[in-house]
Amino acid sequence: MSKQLLDVVNEAGFEEPTEIQEKTIPLVLSGRDVIGGSATGSGKTLAFATSIIDKLKPNKHVQALILTPTRELAEQVATSIRNFSKFSRLNILSVYGGVDIEPQMRKLAVADVVVGTPGRLLDHMQRGTLRLDEVKFLVLDEVDRMFDMGFREDVEKILVQCPKNRQTMLFSATISPDINYLAKKYTKDAVEVSVKSYIDPSKLKQVYYDVENYQKFSLLVHLLKNEKSDLVMVFCSTRRNADFVAKNLNRVGVAAKAIHGGLSQNQRNNVLSDFHGKGVGVLVCTDVAARGLDIKDVSHVYNYDLPKTSDEYIHRIGRTARAGEEGKAINLLSNRDYENFTSVQKDANLKIAREELPRFENIPVSLDSERRGYRERGGRSNSGSGRSFGRGRSGEGFQGGRSNSGSGRSFGGRGRDRDDEGDGDGGDRRYSRSGGSGRSNSRGGRSFGRRSDGRSDNRRSQGSRPSRTNHTGRSGMWGRR
Repeated sequence: MSKQLLDVVNEAGFEEPTEIQEKTIPLVLSGRDVIGGSATGSGKTLAFATSIIDKLKPNKHVQALILTPTRELAEQVATSIRNFSKFSRLNILSVYGGVDIEPQMRKLAVADVVVGTPGRLLDHMQRGTLRLDEVKFLVLDEVDRMFDMGFREDVEKILVQCPKNRQTMLFSATISPDINYLAKKYTKDAVEVSVKSYIDPSKLKQVYYDVENYQKFSLLVHLLKNEKSDLVMVFCSTRRNADFVAKNLNRVGVAAKAIHGGLSQNQRNNVLSDFHGKGVGVLVCTDVAARGLDIKDVSHVYNYDLPKTSDEYIHRIGRTARAGEEGKAINLLSNRDYENFTSVQKDANLKIAREELPRFENIPVSLDSERRGYRERGGRSNSGSGRSFGRGRSGEGFQGGRSNSGSGRSFGGRGRDRDDEGDGDGGDRRYSRSGGSGRSNSRGGRSFGRRSDGRSDNRRSQGSRPSRTNHTGRSGMWGRR
């Protein structure tokens, strides 16, 4: 590393490199392509930025391109590189959706290093405001997350536009077959570097409580008020659950803010600013905050809704027990979480102990029309013991429909519509209302409307004798715009 970069590193207070830095920096400085297996918070930004900072000279052309899955990570990486390269006068720009595109277009004309999310980068390429023919360094940060969010095709469209004569670096928390395929296709003699998890298992206590669904919020409040903690992150499966939890925590005197892909970029920045030092001790979030965000001093992570896989679980709890500090991961299980919890426990390295339920006060919650994501809203039942529930299996709680048959149930599924930008909420997805739900023609049958275009899928399951009348879900479907 150059003396100037070393001076900046010393000024920042770094005394020794992290494991990923120690293994990667010599390789990238020598010009090698690298595949790095490293989790968020391990120091990989400096690991891949050293070669970019030391070797590039400002020339008002894009010479380094860094792809990230989320807006927050793009901003964070750009800020870090800007700080480390303050002596070099490189023009570093972050590019992502959710903000006005016009200022980005003007700044791209003089940018040397661009850090961006796939959707907005492709938008600029199609507009002709981003050219990649002089790219010397290509970095894909958190590749697994980009693939999880459905950006694989977008990523490849960008890669093929970059010059073949370049240095390529891929970083991912997990190295899957898809990432191996990408590496073989787009890197040259890459060296694979993997480091141990940044979480110290001896410092992280993991527990779970088995609780009735209607008591889950009350237990959360009890634990937040009785567990000695610093900063706390509470993870929910949906934006609506996150808003519901944050709103009701504030109502009972717990200072909390929600962050998810439904907020504008300025709103998200303000929430993080408040969480870092303005009296807000609880951040209620979807997985948009699980990866990439630089959030320090988190002592407790709560899974209000359980994630679907052990990888997602590890990413969430990785926010605590860092840098030698102790941390605690608390999982709140109700019947809707059992299936996901079983998947999480398939990882034999995870040791999650059961805790007996404490005595706690049942707290009434505020249920308004804007928080249907939690409310189980009844439908209409016109015959027999027919019931209609707005009951999303992950707690999303869709509004139910009419039931005209036996004990048939109608559940509204939802489609997803990916906007141009990514976040950990499944890719800055906007939801729009559309048509009806599924139909159930059998007693005891369940129908789930799952088509993403707002039309229903007629599915019969667990049925016996057909009913004479149809069972039609009314407003449970969230369809593609």
